[in-house]
This record gives sequence, structure tokens and C-alpha cells, in this order.
Amino acid sequence: MLTLGWEKGTNARGAWAGWAAISCGTGGATRGSGMVKACKSRSQTNGEIPLSTKPSVTSTAPGPHLADPLWIGGRAFRSRLMTGTGKYPSLAAMQASLAASDCEIVTVAVRRIQSQAEGHQGLMEAIDWSRLWMLPNTAGCATAEEAIRVARLGRELAKLAGQEDNTFVKLEVIPDSRHLLPDPFGTLAAAEQLVKEGFTVLPYINADPLLAKRLEEAGCATVMPLGSPIGSGQGIRNAANIALIIANATVPVVVDAGIGVPSEAAQALEMGADALLINSAIALAGDPALMARAMAQATEAGRAAFLAGRLPLRSDASPSSPQEGRVGPM
Repeated sequence: MLTLGWEKGTNARGAWAGWAAISCGTGGATRGSGMVKACKSRSQTNGEIPLSTKPSVTSTAPGPHLADPLWIGGRAFRSRLMTGTGKYPSLAAMQASLAASDCEIVTVAVRRIQSQAEGHQGLMEAIDWSRLWMLPNTAGCATAEEAIRVARLGRELAKLAGQEDNTFVKLEVIPDSRHLLPDPFGTLAAAEQLVKEGFTVLPYINADPLLAKRLEEAGCATVMPLGSPIGSGQGIRNAANIALIIANATVPVVVDAGIGVPSEAAQALEMGADALLINSAIALAGDPALMARAMAQATEAGRAAFLAGRLPLRSDASPSSPQEGRVGPM
């Protein structure tokens, strides 16, 4: 059974700190009556950056996202760029990057929040969850059973953030600590159970077209094939398989992991991917906020190019100037 307990308090820091004392088991969850109330007060203490000083992530800039929403689990999103919250040099750098990216979906590692891992202290208070949609993830889980338990915790974390109807989970089952490649069997087993429990499941997978179809048939809201290993910056090394996934999917395809530069982000969208999730390339850039903006622009450009339709490939040259009416030789 999941047991949620914390000290009563009137600020967000106290609520999150209490949530971090959760003990995990199997089964359902019990929530304290003061949980959401404590979060919604959003008071800031101990030098944290007040939410009122953060730049807005709402954009009025023209772009294809305004008339071309991304639909996941019955919700519409303007932006096709999702971002993460790990590896930033500071909370201020993360806040600036989230704003510059114009993202609407932000993924959070539930286990790292729970354990107050380095770089995650104060993270939940630093994000305005009335503006951004939380995507709890099961990073750090090596088995399907672990991932299911952490997904349940993530659902409670979203409720604590005031998102009572948030059932999203980014499903990661990764027993391989060296290459961080997802377990296809564990991912499918966990996805099937979480769908039964009413979760909106976004599974992280190898670029395996057959697995992607099985997950879609199991009821997953998206499939999230990796472009290359997590944090590698190698770009899209599985283009042929990702193209097959895109061609056969009836749910959004989100390319996740491996994107290193904006040209690779644009490439994924040009191929027909519906969205991207990018963390390391932004957080570890020399100027994270500037890279976040570049990735946002590349995402919009790639989607616009896909919608416009590319020039057909030809085996020979084709002059761009008309041949009729040319002046003949003197």
C-alpha cells in the first residue's frame, strides 16, 4: 500500500517535503485532506525564486502550433516540444529555459523528487503548475512492478500540484544501467496494467515498430521511440525504424532521447513525428535558455515543413528557371 504522510504546513515547501517521505508498497493510495490546499498556497521560503518573478510561458508568437494542436489523452497542447527538469546548473536556469522553450508539458522524475536527489530540491516549488502540465516519469525503475508503483506515486504528485485530473505518466522501465536502453517486455507489461488503472501512458521504447504497435493496441496514448541513447547527443540513429513507427501509428509519435542540436529536432518533425521530448541538449548547453528557444524554433520549423510537403527527390537536375522563351544564340 502507498502511504502518504507529511507535516501540516501553509507553504509549498512543507507540502513537497512531506510528500517526499512517502513509503512505497503495492496497492492504492491514501491522501491527506490538507495535501492540495498546502500546495496551492505556493508560498516561497528559504530564498527560492518566487513564482511571480518568473517569465510567462504563454506565447502569442505566430506559428503552426496555433492552428495545429497536439492531442494526447483527450487534451490539446499548442507546443510540440516537451522538456525535462534534470541536469540544469540551477533552478533559475531551468525556469528561464522552460519559459524560452514555450513548452506546455514538463516531465519530472518521481523517484528523484521523492528522494530529494541532488538538483531536485525545491524543484516542485520552482515551477508554476497552473501553467505547465506535469508528466511524471518512472525513471530509475528496472522492473515493471517498480514502474507501476512509481506511476501511482506520480499521479499523487500531480494531484499535490493541483492537477486533480492528471493521469499522465511517462513510462520508463530500464534495467540496463550502462546504455539505458528500455526493456520491451517490462514496458509492455507495465503499460497494460497502468492502462487498466486509468493512466494516460506515454511509453519510452526502442525504435521497434512491432512493440510500438503492441503498445498502441494496449491503449497507450503515445509511443516514444528513442532517437539514440539517453543523453548521448547522437541525434536520430534509428531513422528507418522511426519512419515505420510513424507510418503505422494512429497515436502521436514522440521522439525522445538523443537529440543534440536543433537541426536534429527539425529532422524528427520533418519525418512526421508529432512531438519531441528534449532535456539534456537544453540543460547541458552553454546557454540553456538560448538552446531551449532554438529547439522550440526548430520544432515549429520542422512541423511546418512536414505540413507544407517537401520537394520530391529526383535522380537528375531540374532547372528552376523556365526553359521557354530563352534568347537563342546570336
